[in-house]
Amino acid sequence: MFVRQLKPSGAKNSILLVAIATVSILLAGCSSESTNGKTAEVASQPLLFESTIESLQQYEAPEWFRDAKLGIYLHWGAYSVVERGEWYPRYMYEEGRPEYKYHLENYGHPSEFGYKDIIPLWKAENFDPDKLVKLFKQAGAKYFTPVAVHHDNFDLWDSKYHEWNAVNKGPKKDLIGMWRKATLDNDLRFGVTTHLSRSYSWLNTSKGADKEGPYAGVPYDGNDPAYESLYHEKHDDTHPRAALNPSKAWRDHWKLRMQDLIDNYRPDLFYFDSAVPFRGEDKGKTGMEVIAHLYNTSIKNHDGKQEAVMAIKERPWQGLYADGMATLDYERGKASHILDDPWQTDDSIGPWGYRSGTWMDTHGNMLTVKYMDANMVIDKFVDMVSKNGNMLLNVPIKADGTLDQTTTDVLVGMGEWMAVNGEAIYGSRPWYMFGEGKVNEVPHRATRSPFTSRDIRFTTNNGSLYAIVMDWPGAGKKVTIQNITAMNTRIEPVTSVSMLGVHDPNEWKRTADGLVVTMPDSKPGDIAYTLKIGF
Repeated sequence: MFVRQLKPSGAKNSILLVAIATVSILLAGCSSESTNGKTAEVASQPLLFESTIESLQQYEAPEWFRDAKLGIYLHWGAYSVVERGEWYPRYMYEEGRPEYKYHLENYGHPSEFGYKDIIPLWKAENFDPDKLVKLFKQAGAKYFTPVAVHHDNFDLWDSKYHEWNAVNKGPKKDLIGMWRKATLDNDLRFGVTTHLSRSYSWLNTSKGADKEGPYAGVPYDGNDPAYESLYHEKHDDTHPRAALNPSKAWRDHWKLRMQDLIDNYRPDLFYFDSAVPFRGEDKGKTGMEVIAHLYNTSIKNHDGKQEAVMAIKERPWQGLYADGMATLDYERGKASHILDDPWQTDDSIGPWGYRSGTWMDTHGNMLTVKYMDANMVIDKFVDMVSKNGNMLLNVPIKADGTLDQTTTDVLVGMGEWMAVNGEAIYGSRPWYMFGEGKVNEVPHRATRSPFTSRDIRFTTNNGSLYAIVMDWPGAGKKVTIQNITAMNTRIEPVTSVSMLGVHDPNEWKRTADGLVVTMPDSKPGDIAYTLKIGF
């Protein structure tokens, strides 16, 4: 079988770890100090990673991430109380927006009742992290990465450097600590996402005032110095993306909170929701210091092995990006071809933050919540895996800490498919090509799959080739895999073809047109169908 040769993993780090081990051995015993009459050896501990692009480009995604393929993700915060999405804390301060109108009607004017007053309403009263993580594991996830802080500047952990956190206010619980324990108890890898770098400008709409109406000129509550630690220091930048030049004091504060999160919760995955932030006068230095801290801390916590994944977006308008310094993340997108390095897409079953009911947009259109079904999720996921990618799937969660039935059904459906087809996914690697078919792209916010039975995606694992047919052609119908023709001498002779989850053998023949496979009389489910091809 011809298998695409990806860049070998661990090559850069293994060389460097040997070098560091050598240095440590040489230094050991060269320095000692007396403690209570006993001599203790003090060995120098050189850092593997420094806060430069060149040093961070030593990074390699760990094997666990390459093998895992699927993670679960969720946006949960005080904004969940309102059920109008995670951007509510910004939009409630923008006169004329639907969120502003909703807030005015249901809570009052933002000069009198602001986001600070929403936070105490969040209780997370039905939160059962173990039950939820068990469901995520059942769905097929191998890692779980909740949002630790969103753009709203409210930390969901026992934050050492920020008073606006979930232990002090709102739920009065260390939510990230609870998530971490449940995740590790269920043998999943634990990560966190942090969206804080954008908060500095994103939340600055709170410092405005109405331009017309009965409250014209009345300043919103973000102007009150008593709440500056939540709404930030006074400045004029209200850009929705990562601030170009926040103050050095804010950058330093941001770094302390990020390092606090890394040190006390030991995540194996960390995600910025941007490229490396603060690309202005800072030139990304502060962000790179945090990334280096993540990698070096992981080495310390894993007996000299770098096990952490840093995920950032290739979005220069949001920050610094350089190939190789971290794992590339596509928000609601994907690679168009096989990448040598593993990558990740963060996507959502529905909205990022929980929404309910109907609402009117700024153009007067009535909108309703739309969710992907399990078929759409799996089809997207398989396409990503065929190109050496992972999916980090967001699930909307209610303020009380529960999922709605639609989300639960999607996760259960995913789990049923993974239980049958997992050997084509976990630990797999791409073939020399990712697939066949005319449909290679999926619309950004599509909720139903456009793939047909003519769309096929490939993976390899343990010497077998897996051809995943994205839709059912019909019982007894033939599927032709065009790249396995009788004339393709790069591919060894086919010795067997079977369908995962089906006991009856498939009829097949390798012809000049390709490998022609007859579908069985019964199908093993209602989502993509995996042909296992032996050589």
